[in-house]
Amino acid sequence: MQGKKDYSEKLFTSFQLSYKVPPENFYRRLKSALDLRFMRKLTAAYYGDCVQKSIDPEVFMKIMLVGYLENISSDRQLLGHCAMRLDILYFLGYDIDEQLPWHSTLSRTRALLPDEVFTEAFERVLRMCVEKGMVGGRTQAIDSARIKANASMLQVPIHRGTA
Repeated sequence: MQGKKDYSEKLFTSFQLSYKVPPENFYRRLKSALDLRFMRKLTAAYYGDCVQKSIDPEVFMKIMLVGYLENISSDRQLLGHCAMRLDILYFLGYDIDEQLPWHSTLSRTRALLPDEVFTEAFERVLRMCVEKGMVGGRTQAIDSARIKANASMLQVPIHRGTA
């Protein structure tokens, strides 16, 4: 007899994200390799003392890292991608029922921090990954360029006027 899967959402469930992300998963290994506590000290001078809390600088850097690793440049797409991936939620320290930051929070935080902060943070993250054996080789090279081209495979006749 042919089976039929019926889906009904559970009102209560016992679910642990850590059980669903296998030990060999890249983001699980990255989570154990990185110690981003330095981000608090590195970014402290750029935050005020008002009552409203901002995004955790460690979480911000992890989200920026995911965008870099997944080649996602849109903040909306990035957060949508993060929300759909259990391994990335685990890496970020969010549970499946927790709301991720708004996309506008990412762009405001990015504008708040100078380039030197990003440079130092990414250099330290790379160093940690190398020390944990997650990055190997003698040379690392990244090259990317998006170029809009006005190109067509169709042969377009050239109209020449008569003189």
